[in-house]
Amino acid sequence: MQKLKVSTLQKVAEYEIIIGTGLISDLGSLIKESLPNSAKKVAVISNRKVFGLYGEAVRTAIESDGFSTVVFLMPDGERHKNFNTLRKIIDFLSENKLRRTDHLVALGGGVVGDIAGFAASIYLRGISVFQIPTTLLAMIDSSVGGKTGIDTKFGKNLVGTFHQPSAVFIDLNFLRTLPRREFISGLCEAIKHSVLSGTPLFQQTVSFLSEFPVSRHKRAFSSDDYLKTLERLIALNIAFKSSIVSEDEREETSRTQRSRKILNFGHTIAHAIEKSTEYSLLKHGEAVGIGILVEAEISKLIANFPESEIKLLNDVVSKLGKFPNLEKIEEHKVIEAISFDKKNLGGELEWVLLKRIGEPFIFKGVSEEVLIKAFRKIVKKE
Repeated sequence: MQKLKVSTLQKVAEYEIIIGTGLISDLGSLIKESLPNSAKKVAVISNRKVFGLYGEAVRTAIESDGFSTVVFLMPDGERHKNFNTLRKIIDFLSENKLRRTDHLVALGGGVVGDIAGFAASIYLRGISVFQIPTTLLAMIDSSVGGKTGIDTKFGKNLVGTFHQPSAVFIDLNFLRTLPRREFISGLCEAIKHSVLSGTPLFQQTVSFLSEFPVSRHKRAFSSDDYLKTLERLIALNIAFKSSIVSEDEREETSRTQRSRKILNFGHTIAHAIEKSTEYSLLKHGEAVGIGILVEAEISKLIANFPESEIKLLNDVVSKLGKFPNLEKIEEHKVIEAISFDKKNLGGELEWVLLKRIGEPFIFKGVSEEVLIKAFRKIVKKE
């Protein structure tokens, strides 16, 4: 078991991220240790697929420490991360008379974590939420840092809040049943972190993908060496993200040094692709993987990001296998989606680009010509 602490500036929020194998059975006691108040009830927000695999074990573990539980199951998929589902969750919490001292548990991937966290932040003006991520992507990214939100017809995560969890519990056993595409999705996010962090994490990520090919993901769980290496990689990714979030909790618009904005690398293109394909073609991490490559090309055109490092990025992403074919994607829809990006400030979109691996910077004013040239090279293979 590993424990990492996240502490925001002026210690406005402090919480632990606990990583291990087999944490499920101790959830009740872990919740009590993290927030020892007079809570009596825990609302578990999940979806049918995840709850069918792990829900009863989670519920039993929570109830074994004296809590009563109620369960809300939302439909699976990004398209359900919307106002309608949010309203149903708020109604559910109200009908079950949760009080401000009670807890909410988000059991699932990024969609569940985002909307459950949002509901917790606005119900009774804020109740505690414990994030229990069940996908690799959620473990290393969306469960950490307190960003919550829902999508609208105009774009992804356009409505939301910053609401830090009371704790994050990461059990590697959840990954045993994770489909390969979902695992790859998380690895794309790990690659993004490594590119931003610098050579040491980048090299460790490459080494992990070389030693443990994604095609052997499920079989590898029988190896203690694999579990230890995976746990270490997860901890390193979380430590990197925590170091950024701790200095810039709310992604301040005026900040340029150690800005949380750098974590958006690859996401401008990713979100636009997701929206233009109605969230039906790619997993979020897959879209980020493509976004990384497109935005690296933009970095080459804008800031002379070295061709040798572009090759390194292409090589490491290629270790994940082939993504769904995007050659028929409608280019104008992607460009239109970018115009609604939430990083658009004062009429200019802020891009996260690279000078070198480990040297991100924020740039305004990427022309449509440069964007199209980079997009066509990666997506259209032109």
